[in-house]
Amino acid sequence: MARVDFYHLTRDSAEGALAMLAGKALGAGQRMMVVSSDPAQRTAVSRSLWEAPGFLANGEAGGGDDARQPVLIGETPAKANAASIIALVDGKWRDEALSFDRALLLFSESTIADARNCWRALGQNAEVERHYWSQDASGRWREGP
Repeated sequence: MARVDFYHLTRDSAEGALAMLAGKALGAGQRMMVVSSDPAQRTAVSRSLWEAPGFLANGEAGGGDDARQPVLIGETPAKANAASIIALVDGKWRDEALSFDRALLLFSESTIADARNCWRALGQNAEVERHYWSQDASGRWREGP
């Protein structure tokens, strides 16, 4: 069964939220694939990961050392680094994400309609476990509406 976590960005940027999520994943010994169709956002994600406390090693997909990267950043989903988690930071769902153990869909107000449609569509799939996360006033992530 695949798990899909919907992260509604109301306070932090996708890059900032991803640094926290990637830190937890790497701390648990997992690898991550990060996907965005926007080259500028991929660059910002990489910078945010390197600047995170303790820095989070990462690399751009197709760079030659994909298999060695704990966090691989690319335009399309791939398991070149044996990732079990995929983070879709541009708010766009890709069905290939279901081939990972866990998918994180980070979305903002500009992509909320697509996220809602995705939530409903994935609700029809008995092989998917969905979770919704939002930030409270202090910036802490809370599960539920």
